[in-house]
Amino acid sequence: MPLRFRGRSSSHARLAVAGLLCATATVLGTRAAAPTFYPDDPIAREPSSQDASGVAAWDIPLAYDLALNLFANPGDLRDVRAQDVNTADEVPDSEWFTNRVPGASLSAEALTRGPVAHDGPAAGRLTVVRAKPAGISPGFVLRDSAGVLWFVQFDAVSNPEAASAASMIANRLFHALGYWQVEYHLARLRLEDLDIGDKARVETPSGVERPIDRADLKRVLEKAARDADGSYRMLASRAAEGKVLGGFKYAGTRPDDPNDVIPHEHRRVLRALKVFGAWTNLVDMKAGNSLDVLVKDASGRQVVRHYLQDVGSTFGTGALGPREWDEGYEYLFEKAPTLKRLVSMGLYIRPWQTVDYDEFPAVGRFSAEAFVPEAWVPRVPTPAIRNARADDTFWAARRVMAFSDAMIRTLVTVGRISDPAAAEHLATVLMQRRDKIGAAYYTAIAPLVDFTLAADGTLTFVNEAQRARVVPNAATGYRATWARFDNATGTATAFGESASAADARLAAPAALPTVDGAYVQVDVTCTSTAHPGWKGPVRVHFRRQGGAWTLVGLTRWP
Repeated sequence: MPLRFRGRSSSHARLAVAGLLCATATVLGTRAAAPTFYPDDPIAREPSSQDASGVAAWDIPLAYDLALNLFANPGDLRDVRAQDVNTADEVPDSEWFTNRVPGASLSAEALTRGPVAHDGPAAGRLTVVRAKPAGISPGFVLRDSAGVLWFVQFDAVSNPEAASAASMIANRLFHALGYWQVEYHLARLRLEDLDIGDKARVETPSGVERPIDRADLKRVLEKAARDADGSYRMLASRAAEGKVLGGFKYAGTRPDDPNDVIPHEHRRVLRALKVFGAWTNLVDMKAGNSLDVLVKDASGRQVVRHYLQDVGSTFGTGALGPREWDEGYEYLFEKAPTLKRLVSMGLYIRPWQTVDYDEFPAVGRFSAEAFVPEAWVPRVPTPAIRNARADDTFWAARRVMAFSDAMIRTLVTVGRISDPAAAEHLATVLMQRRDKIGAAYYTAIAPLVDFTLAADGTLTFVNEAQRARVVPNAATGYRATWARFDNATGTATAFGESASAADARLAAPAALPTVDGAYVQVDVTCTSTAHPGWKGPVRVHFRRQGGAWTLVGLTRWP
């Protein structure tokens, strides 16, 4: 079977090449080996090396997608490390993801701009070109006076500002987290501003298509919140540039995309939604809320870009009103709690059922009171979330914890919530849920980061849980086992140990290599017993070049 990529497109592609070489060597009776680390490791970008112009659009029916994930448990169930990470256990930039946080805090301007590169709908007449293709919120598809296509939707009558504010804030937040997002704008609309295109059609409940008329527009707007001046606040989503291909699945790959070689359930960027979804209460994860688009990359090659498109079902509101009471706490169908409620005649109560919400019409039901990050669930199980491991959730938690109080408050302003108390409530709950995420996932695995090895052999690192003040900054002991590492064979030969009673600073044994081209492997373990999750080592690899040591590998062991 031919390989679906050419060259070393990523670290996981290298593993596939190594496997092929080993198989070939067995057949030929010779031995072939690939190095553990290449000169460009850790890679900063996962290239899409193949032309994907032959990818065809597809439709993933909602009923099929929900039933498959609720009852069939699709995808590879093995407990394996994420396959879209580089040798330093980070996710490179790709057509799935762009690294933005942690690191230097994004400016307020960058946060509020998000993915926006254009102005909102142009002034002048707006032409309805077709009915809204999906979703339950009121809306339709417009073309503005400049010819730009917009997908627009409106807030429910019962909850003005809620759905549009949630969509705007979540759009900027998920962009800051690293996901590809389409452009969202807030704008105003009046019925008299609308024209109807000659080819605008709507499908009736019986499946018959007919031309859209003004009565159809009025029926849509009757379901939308209307301001005192007669205008409607609309959320306008600019059509993505490129050929729209439909959504992506949370398991398997798109079979006709030659660059889509990693099963989606083994992509960290999708596993991380266990944490990002919990923080924002993004319960509506499904193929229909994703978008694949054929675009040209910087080299002019056609590749598929993967958007986490519709992140509006977040926080405390949905398209038509406040979030249902059980959303975020139970799947649409769970056998055990359903049976317990039946047997107890409704007396079986779970903690989320006793939450006393501070409800604001512009926010809905959003609280941190009964929030347990590890227990949060979307409406329907997704294979990627199911496969999330402690190293995945720690990686994601670092990004959540990178959002300061000021950054969160800045993001909330994008929603233009007119009630200051509602805006402050939303920001406060996001901060509280952020802190619970840090407490949960920084103690589940050894939270050691920022490893450096000085030329004199001093190894330094940071305990992220202590830096974030998730745990007391009390003395935590560390022990390191040092080994020479043969990059050609992957074998390690121990040459000593070192320990520290408190500081995240360890001196290498005297036998530390000093020649250029040498590799060392160091297993660092927390000796503190206060957090059982920290017992697993963090293994780091350094390469010596030009008289200095550079980190080339990192693996976290549960």
